[in-house]
Amino acid sequence: MNTIGGEIKIFSGNANVQLAEAITDRLGISLGRAEVTTFSDGEISVNINETVRGVDVFIIQPTCPPVNDNLMEMLIMMDAFKRASAGRITAVLPYYGYARQDRKAKARDPITAKVVADILTVVGADRVLTMDLHASQIQGYFDIPVDHLLGVPILARYFKEKHISDLAIVSPDIGSVTRARNFSNHLNAPIAIVDKRRPQANVSEIMNVIGDIEGKNVILIDDLIDTAGTITQAANMLKEFGAKDVYACCTHPILSGPALERIQNSAIKELIVTDTVRLPEEKRNGKIKVISVAPVFSEAILRIHKNISVSKLFDW
Repeated sequence: MNTIGGEIKIFSGNANVQLAEAITDRLGISLGRAEVTTFSDGEISVNINETVRGVDVFIIQPTCPPVNDNLMEMLIMMDAFKRASAGRITAVLPYYGYARQDRKAKARDPITAKVVADILTVVGADRVLTMDLHASQIQGYFDIPVDHLLGVPILARYFKEKHISDLAIVSPDIGSVTRARNFSNHLNAPIAIVDKRRPQANVSEIMNVIGDIEGKNVILIDDLIDTAGTITQAANMLKEFGAKDVYACCTHPILSGPALERIQNSAIKELIVTDTVRLPEEKRNGKIKVISVAPVFSEAILRIHKNISVSKLFDW
């Protein structure tokens, strides 16, 4: 759908209004006027308080906790814009919830990441803009264009400016090796891998390190941190194996359940995260530093609106 020369409007649900406002501030426009509330029984109510006929609409809404509420807000807003004759609707999902359910790990498992992709498409999304999917192949679950931004360059820039010596990049598990390798390329540092396995049910994990981290400052990198069990176990083990300072970083700070306590009591010296997920003040402590992704998302939105290449942003 061609919207070149047309008007652009950006709206937000309740999941991360602060990020949406930071993005619109950088673009020099006002956040669209919309009310997203709930009735007394919990049903979501959406009112769009300005015309969107023929407009290039972007809805910013990470599907972070409460996941189902935020997902429903996105879906209902898209339906409202579709019925109001918006020119194009782009679902901006800085964090794509349900991404960890991306395959059948055992018999009769759902592939919920695909279910969410189908729902977004059927309800009215013409395009999706997201960052650091848990599994890159989720892009293939959509039959519409997907622009997949990367958080690694943003996080790497922070550590470049710290000029940490004797550096090694560590993947906390086998699944994050590719991400760790890309991160290491930005910092010109060797990588190591935490190998963990459980010999049998109810037996403690045996952990080892593939690579040399003794006497080095290390950075653990992952796409998201939920309960922080994996990342804190890895950090404590790296200390035992002779690492000096242990840093950690991730794109999506879910930080649910015991995460904050685990991070505070772990060997992690500093945890660097982005604001794809809103981190309330009560979830922040002295170890956690937040970097904004508003610059890369604002540039991506502008490029999509103008129908020019977004690929230059993959190494932002």
